Amino acid sequence: MSPKIMILLGSASDFKIAEKSLEILEQLELAYDIRVASAHRTHEKVKQIVIESTRQGVEVFIGIAGLSAHLPGMIAANTHRPVVGVPVDVKLGGIDALFASSQMPFPAPVATVGIDRGDNGALLAAQIIGIHDENVRNRISKLRENYYKKVQRDESQLVGNIEGDYYAPNKIELPKIEKKVFHSLTEEGVDKEIPLVAVIPGSYSDMKIAKKTTMFLDRMGISYDMNIISPIRYPERFEAYMERMNEVKLFIAISGLSAHVTGAVVALSEKPVIGVPCPMRMGGLDALLSMVNMPPGVPVGTVGIGNGGNAAVLAAEMLGIENKDLEDRVKRLKSRSADF
Repeated sequence: MSPKIMILLGSASDFKIAEKSLEILEQLELAYDIRVASAHRTHEKVKQIVIESTRQGVEVFIGIAGLSAHLPGMIAANTHRPVVGVPVDVKLGGIDALFASSQMPFPAPVATVGIDRGDNGALLAAQIIGIHDENVRNRISKLRENYYKKVQRDESQLVGNIEGDYYAPNKIELPKIEKKVFHSLTEEGVDKEIPLVAVIPGSYSDMKIAKKTTMFLDRMGISYDMNIISPIRYPERFEAYMERMNEVKLFIAISGLSAHVTGAVVALSEKPVIGVPCPMRMGGLDALLSMVNMPPGVPVGTVGIGNGGNAAVLAAEMLGIENKDLEDRVKRLKSRSADF
């Protein structure tokens, strides 16, 4: 059994975070390997592990590190496969590691998840593999159902202990857990070719970054649909659009401020979601933190603030796992070929 996922820890002290990853991968029945190698103290070891693992067929890397967490970035520098970064809270609440992991230069993206969220890192890696494997997608669906049921159990336990005199609960009919199947349609209901990627800017102010994303998708020959739509201002339109885009391979959500777009996408899809925070206020830190620090079960692979180009490269790395032509384009791009 060859591993599809390689987990690298910057230090053995990060294993408590890695355990969350292992638990998810065991539930999803995905083969993995795990090693300890420091980007700064064992540079050549990291490089050798990444190059050899890529050659042997590893499809996704997970880098788990704290402090100046350069490990995920070093992995990205030595492979054309997607890299998931899990920042660890060692100092400063993990913000230092979060910035080091997410704020990567073009074209070396790291799909960064929340601080200490080893579980979300593993789930995102599984979603990436699931792009090309229906059995993995089905197991992810079952895992998501378990998260849903856990919330229901927690609510029942909580409200069962409320004894206030004025507690007056409404009767609310909750939706049944079911997997919907939709087809990609135009607004008029006419079948059209299904794109590989759906790009969703939250507003027209996000379009500068969205255009950079689509420019690189075009240059790598990746088909996409783009729709500017806010889940806050137009919730029904947003849900209808997500239904129509159900068959795309992945989503790229681009948003500033409190970055609700990414949260709305992961709530409505089990496909991988790449998030691009936009610098509308506070230099984009509000959007970055809102986008990356998702609860268990709903990961967003967040790239650096305003880095729409890295979102496109990351999408190409994900799609290139089973597409030799696209894989070669990513290799050329990352090696600074004159073709790009």
